[in-house]
Amino acid sequence: MDLKLGLNSTCSRSTKKSIAEAGILSKLRGHPKRLQRWAPQKQFYHLYPRQFLTFLILNHGIDGFSHGKTKISRLESVSCKGQQAESVSGITAEDGHGTIIAPKIKEFEMVEPMRHEKGGFASNGKFAAGGTINDTLGKASIDSIEDEAWNLLRESIVFYCGYPIGTIAANDPSNSSSLNYDQVFIRDFIPSGIAFLLKGEYDIVRSFILHTLQLQSWEKTMDCHSPGQGLMPASFKVRTVPLDGDDSATEDVLDPDFGEAAIGRVAPVDSGLWWIILLRAYGKCSGDLSVQERFDVQTGIKMILKLCLADGFDMFPTLLVTDGSCMIDRRMGIHGHPLEIQALFYSALLCAREMLAPEDGSSALIRALNNRVVALSFHIREYYWIDMRKLNEIYRYKTEEYSYDAVNKFNIYPDQIPPWLVEWMPSKGGYLIGNLQPAHMDFRFFSLGNLWSIVSSLATTDQSHAMLDLIEAKWSELVADMPFKICYPAFEGQEWRITTGSDPKNTPWSYHNGGSWPTLLWQLTVACIKMNRPEIAEKAVKIAEKRISRDKWPEYYDTKQGRFIGKQARLFQTWSIAGYLVSKLLLANPDAANILVNREDSDLVSAFSSMLSANPRRKRDWKGLKQKFIV
Repeated sequence: MDLKLGLNSTCSRSTKKSIAEAGILSKLRGHPKRLQRWAPQKQFYHLYPRQFLTFLILNHGIDGFSHGKTKISRLESVSCKGQQAESVSGITAEDGHGTIIAPKIKEFEMVEPMRHEKGGFASNGKFAAGGTINDTLGKASIDSIEDEAWNLLRESIVFYCGYPIGTIAANDPSNSSSLNYDQVFIRDFIPSGIAFLLKGEYDIVRSFILHTLQLQSWEKTMDCHSPGQGLMPASFKVRTVPLDGDDSATEDVLDPDFGEAAIGRVAPVDSGLWWIILLRAYGKCSGDLSVQERFDVQTGIKMILKLCLADGFDMFPTLLVTDGSCMIDRRMGIHGHPLEIQALFYSALLCAREMLAPEDGSSALIRALNNRVVALSFHIREYYWIDMRKLNEIYRYKTEEYSYDAVNKFNIYPDQIPPWLVEWMPSKGGYLIGNLQPAHMDFRFFSLGNLWSIVSSLATTDQSHAMLDLIEAKWSELVADMPFKICYPAFEGQEWRITTGSDPKNTPWSYHNGGSWPTLLWQLTVACIKMNRPEIAEKAVKIAEKRISRDKWPEYYDTKQGRFIGKQARLFQTWSIAGYLVSKLLLANPDAANILVNREDSDLVSAFSSMLSANPRRKRDWKGLKQKFIV
């Protein structure tokens, strides 16, 4: 019998009896550490001991197994039998009248992974150099930090209907409360997906891309209100539930969270943007362009773009979002137009433009995309950038300028310049501020937004080098004992109480409020490689290697210098592990960073130069005004 790894079935009574007689069940339960090494999900054994035992039977060839039944779940978009079925897909298209319809296309097509002789999965017919998904018991010692990281990353893999579909957020055996850390997060999987791509293990990334696409059309409501179509979930969980009317069998279901169950109930704006970025990376790394050319994938891209490019009240080309809608997913004063979202938005627009198939129905969308790219790049480069010269210019701003040729367009009051910035800003270097709104500039340095502005070419070449100059100049504050500060500086005192609502998790120099996050290593590495300054990333990786493995791969670190493991940090955090691995892989092969980098095209450079050469104080042209954004 050809048994596949991890099928959602249960043991028959005869099987359980034979296992009990052989003493296997008691031996397994007496060795939890052995179970942890064998299982892709450590908590699976404790939650579902019968199903976990089945997993071991399938994976290690114990005889006496009978299949349970499977059927299409009422809770999921993709069924376990979807590979052979011809049915109505959950992905939608537009009928030309603005009505969203569901086209009849072939269901999810999964590439059948090949079984490795030792029980693991091969990737595209080849077994990856990093080892099996479940290491054999004979491997008793870890040869290096990288080997340990790969073992931990593979142990975090989640299976759905026998196939790898993603990685859980954290695999911390010391914490009994999983909250939602046992789910697959879109943003958290990105470094895991990049690591697998760089290792040549493409199947899990393809599976993740297509299954999360199916969840895009899931019905999502909160208090009778539904968000716009195209929203990607923040996370999803694979649940094993008993079949209706059959106690002897189970089924796997996908249970997505679009923010309706999240703390604060905030929709994840960044999920769809990261999904597009990963889709492009998959195509460029694997050479398999068939995924991005699929009808359902093309439709998914368009739905995300239409959601982001929809007309609204805002006068600016930046995306307007609520607090907590990205990596900083708690109240931290980033509502409005946070840099992280704008950098990901810009990168996703460029990635989508590469992948969208040229057709008559896409011409208007591509035209809107191109207009937004030009306006967004100008807006960020011109108004978010700050260095010593620009800081002095703001210091001398006149206010209350009511005219079309105002210099201080956003009515920024010079007294907003915080005292810490005057002393902190180096004479050489600069960065993009965290947020810009009328009469408000958030002068904090946000790492992910700045680093991805380099990667995506949202920042100019000179600005990108200046950001890296600033990182080098302020190494003791931004890196210190553990890279990398998520933002600088932290809110303290009354400012912390007002801005965060006295959030006990975001206390000063902890978590999102100035905490140090090892996962940011991989974004730093990509940015440094793009600017041909990899030595900066190498230095940061060496600092992390001194203690990250000994500290059990924490989610984040606390204190100004990053000396303490975060007081509420999960251990064995998957994206801390994956971020380190991606950095090592890219530093060993810098050319591979091209799967993530966006290069500035000549048309954009020309358009941007024309804007800069124009007189910023020119009178408004009432007859020829067509631009709807302030640039």
